[in-house]
Amino acid sequence: MRIARALVRHELRLFASLLLWVTRRTHDTRDGRPFGHARGQGAMMGGLAFVCVVETAGMAVLLRGWPVVHAVVLLLDVYTVLLVVGVHAACVTRPHLLDSTHLRVRDGAHVDLRIPLADIAAVRRELRTTHEPAEGELNLAVGAQTDVTLELATPVAHFTFLGRERRVRLVRLHADDPDELARALTRARTAPSPSPGLPG
Repeated sequence: MRIARALVRHELRLFASLLLWVTRRTHDTRDGRPFGHARGQGAMMGGLAFVCVVETAGMAVLLRGWPVVHAVVLLLDVYTVLLVVGVHAACVTRPHLLDSTHLRVRDGAHVDLRIPLADIAAVRRELRTTHEPAEGELNLAVGAQTDVTLELATPVAHFTFLGRERRVRLVRLHADDPDELARALTRARTAPSPSPGLPG
């Protein structure tokens, strides 16, 4: 039951992202500076969607003599195309977000991790194209690569797709402009705290 709820929740987020994408809006980016991370996968996702459309057309021809089967397969094929486009739309409309206290790291509709700036021990501009799973590490690759690495002084809680909690101390992510993200993070971490107001 938990798996079914997670799948339904994820697909609803994908369709909501499609609506945001069509209307040229983003998800919850009013209070921070967004950093996109979807550019590296646009061509691949477009190609995958095109293959799905071609397969839909081919099945329509093959099943034209069986109208009921054709209708069912057509519905499933259209749904698949919408899901593929929705995955890309979720990445476009849910960028990473940096504000004065947190970096919000996102990966489509299934990862949304808030990292307090005070817990970031180091920021490295580091291009990696291989990512071996390791305890305490979270790799959010796009196009099989990450280019910014965050080392955390204090592990933060990350919840997997099915809701299992993991404590992560190192996060690797991709950004369309990794140099600017690394610079912005460095500035935000070293910015002085606001001065307290004068006593009344």
